[in-house]
Amino acid sequence: MGKRRGIMAESLKEEIARELGVYDVVKSEGWGSVPSRTCGQMVQKAIEKANQAHP
Repeated sequence: MGKRRGIMAESLKEEIARELGVYDVVKSEGWGSVPSRTCGQMVQKAIEKANQAHP
């Protein structure tokens, strides 16, 4: 089974990273440096945005 890639648009990930204050870390060190807790918060924000867009 192949890896699932591109679930969330890069622009959306960057927007949410800015909101959570980790965008500088992403740009300097990459997504691998973002703590898993913060990644979970990013998923929650993405779900909230999706629910707002499609009530």
